[in-house]
Amino acid sequence: MPLLEVENLRVHFPLRSSWFAPRRTLKAVDGVSFTLDPGEIVGLVGESGCGKSTLGRAVVRLEPPTSGRVLVDGKDLYKLPGAELEKLRGRYQMIFQDPYGSLNPRLTVFSALDEVLSMKGDLSAKERRERAEALLDRVGLPPSALSRFPHQFSGGQRQRIGIARALAGSPGFIVADEPVSALDVSVQAAIVNLLEDIRNQEGTAFLFIAHDLAVVEHISDRIMVMYLGHVVESAPARELIASPRHPYTQALLSAVPSLRKNGSRIVLTGDVPSPVAPPPGCPFHPRCPRATEKCRECRPEVKISGNHRTACFLAD
Repeated sequence: MPLLEVENLRVHFPLRSSWFAPRRTLKAVDGVSFTLDPGEIVGLVGESGCGKSTLGRAVVRLEPPTSGRVLVDGKDLYKLPGAELEKLRGRYQMIFQDPYGSLNPRLTVFSALDEVLSMKGDLSAKERRERAEALLDRVGLPPSALSRFPHQFSGGQRQRIGIARALAGSPGFIVADEPVSALDVSVQAAIVNLLEDIRNQEGTAFLFIAHDLAVVEHISDRIMVMYLGHVVESAPARELIASPRHPYTQALLSAVPSLRKNGSRIVLTGDVPSPVAPPPGCPFHPRCPRATEKCRECRPEVKISGNHRTACFLAD
């Protein structure tokens, strides 16, 4: 059974307007379905504003969905009564993009970790201290860091603290929301390798959200490509990189020199349509160089070929 199941999830935000203007809605996530198996790393990529972060936050109950279901261990996360939800909370955690903003500047590193460790209720003060030291060692920081405050660390070190805090609850899966985008390139590889080691050694699954396809290709078992609130393509990582079928995925890959296959760059024209007023038909058709009249009028169904799913009339 999948650890995480997301079924036809929608997250819409009503927008304020004048008394006489029609009500408008921002469709940040608009009908997304996927699964995450134990120990699997699923990469989620797309341009800024496509709904990646909103989807990640909805998966861990930080953004209530408009409709759809989020199942963790087969249990609906948004329908569980309080007592059962508390038991399930330890199964998921989140790593945020801003490693400083996600840490309370008034708490020492130990206090930040102890907030999570004390929720277990079965650990003594000494055991929590030992566990906190072990967590820091796991992410490559010395025990002396426990008595320091977030502002005393570099960005990469703060992200390691955020990872340690996420691991403190021994979760089954972690949503990593652009965990390396705010870091120097020299630090990004170390953080990505750390997450991969955690998966390999502890069996933790990840939903890894990023806009850098090269990073996602390195760490992911499977990749989902998101555009304007929709997942337009998903496949095993190597298969998607070697044989992208959606025009949007092809354009994203062509922008990454290390992943480009034929040396040519696909330049998309126009801007991303507004999620407040998405276009009819295929959401990508206003920018697609191969769009047909059918693309402009009809929403494409998902084509399934083995483990490769593509929402495109033109996909092979």
